[in-house]
Amino acid sequence: MGKNLKMKAARAAMGLTQQGLAEAVGVTRQTIVAIEKGDYNPTVKLCIQICWALGKTLDELFWEGPENEMQK
Repeated sequence: MGKNLKMKAARAAMGLTQQGLAEAVGVTRQTIVAIEKGDYNPTVKLCIQICWALGKTLDELFWEGPENEMQK
């Protein structure tokens, strides 16, 4: 699992800090840091909560398919 730069970019685009996103989805800042660094694989429930908070879809933030390879 690699870094989640898509999530980090979406968070930054909304002007949210890691702490702000963590509070919005009910986890610690350390959890958000670990997800963005690729050190933690979040549950589907947490992925959905992050998507709602950032106004993105699961595909936009978490899908690692061949069609997304060019976006890395």
